[in-house]
Amino acid sequence: MTVHFIGAGPGAVDLLTLRARDLIAASPVCLYAGTYVAPEMLELCPDGTRKIDTANLTLAEIVEEMVAAHRAGLDVARLASGDLSVFSALAEQCRRLAAAGVPYDLCPGVPAYAAAAAALGRELTVPTVAQTVTLTRISALATPMPDGEGLAELGRSAGTLVLHLSVHRIDEVVAQLVGVYGPDCPAAVVARATQPGEIVLRGRLDALPAAVHEAGIRMAAVVIVGPALAAEQFPDSHLYSHARCRP
Repeated sequence: MTVHFIGAGPGAVDLLTLRARDLIAASPVCLYAGTYVAPEMLELCPDGTRKIDTANLTLAEIVEEMVAAHRAGLDVARLASGDLSVFSALAEQCRRLAAAGVPYDLCPGVPAYAAAAAALGRELTVPTVAQTVTLTRISALATPMPDGEGLAELGRSAGTLVLHLSVHRIDEVVAQLVGVYGPDCPAAVVARATQPGEIVLRGRLDALPAAVHEAGIRMAAVVIVGPALAAEQFPDSHLYSHARCRP
């Protein structure tokens, strides 16, 4: 039997991929992060599914549940918010499943930063303004960041900076970025993107902390900083230019 790691997207059930929907519907065991995964998503599970909220479980307990399901001959739908490729705690789970001889596969999902950009109605890469998107976080109350990956260092690229798992330290984030991007750099926070309680804040970078505190945002939010968020005067992309050579 197989553990199916599934990117559950930013929250809206209709943003699940068709593959994700089918895997959930076919798995008699479902592990999900209750803090982020919408209860409506669990309605896709088949009748009798063993549903396990992993929000308060340790890594060892989560893996134990998946190994036990495998030994019982049951497929597992392991739901993670957003996409599996970033900040999903996927690597350590896969490492332990491999050691236990449990097969697994990965089903991608809509990432949180993409849902946030959609809520803002903005492209994060704009011709001659920003062509690089950096996905990162801060180290407070979490695993330490590797050397060379501090906010000030990453911000020097002057591209679009996207921070996950960091809104609870928004004062610290802005304090580190103001010196790199400038106090009037366009910035935004999108909380619970695509969900009924979605909150969108946008404005100057130096005004972001006050807006976040006033809105009471503490989690499930993406912080985005960079000139692409307010770019208006820029050349058209070469992709659709009449000057581009076409077959």
